This record gives sequence, structure tokens and C-alpha cells, in this order.
Amino acid sequence: MSQSFDTSRSLTALEQDNTIIAVIEMSKAKWLVAALIPGLKRQPLKKIDAVAPALLKLMQRGRDEAGRAGHTVQRIAVAYEAAGDGFWLARWLRAHLPAEPAPGGGQAGDHPNGGGNAAAGQHPRRALPLP
Repeated sequence: MSQSFDTSRSLTALEQDNTIIAVIEMSKAKWLVAALIPGLKRQPLKKIDAVAPALLKLMQRGRDEAGRAGHTVQRIAVAYEAAGDGFWLARWLRAHLPAEPAPGGGQAGDHPNGGGNAAAGQHPRRALPLP
């Protein structure tokens, strides 16, 4: 008898001591970013301009703060909207955050404002872990 796939069980353990968890609420002008950063008791909530480099700077700052608190960040998990720039934003971050290369690496056209049909609903809503 075959076993059914249990979607309630995670195939990858969430290690909270070395993972930044960020959630992005996106609008055309501003993005609201909430994060859980290892070693920090506070939970940062920042409003930033709706440009990918501002988010990259914020994620690098979180990584630095975790390091000062004695935690080495090995993973960043991002939850975002699948519509608009959400899908491409996470791929852009993956390509620009300094770390070991992601499996498969980035591809041409993987940038926040083009290269796909995310707005057409061809990509499902999901959280994307980053290296």
C-alpha cells in the first residue's frame, strides 16, 4: 500500500536561529515589510519605497543585525504577493543577496519589472526561501 503525501508536514525544517522571515505588503508607491530576525526581540516593521534595491538594503541590514546579536543568517524566507512584481522581486533578491549560489541560479529576465507574466496569474502564491 502506498503512502499518501501529507502536506501538513514540512520537508525542510525551519531553523529560526538562522532564518530571517520577511513578509511584504506591496503597493505601487510603497512596500510595508515586516520581519522576524534571529536574535532580536523586536519585530521590525518598515515602510520603504517600492524599489527592489531598497528591499535588498533592508534584508542586508537585518542580516547584519542578526550577526551582531550572535546569529549567522543562512536563509531568508520571503512571503509576498504573486501579482505584479512579487514573483520577480523574490527572484531578484535571490540573485543579489551575497551568499552561495542558489541551485539553478538566476536566469536572464529575472528582475522586478519584467521578464514574465506574473500579473497574468501564471505563478502561484508562495513563500520563497533565499540562500
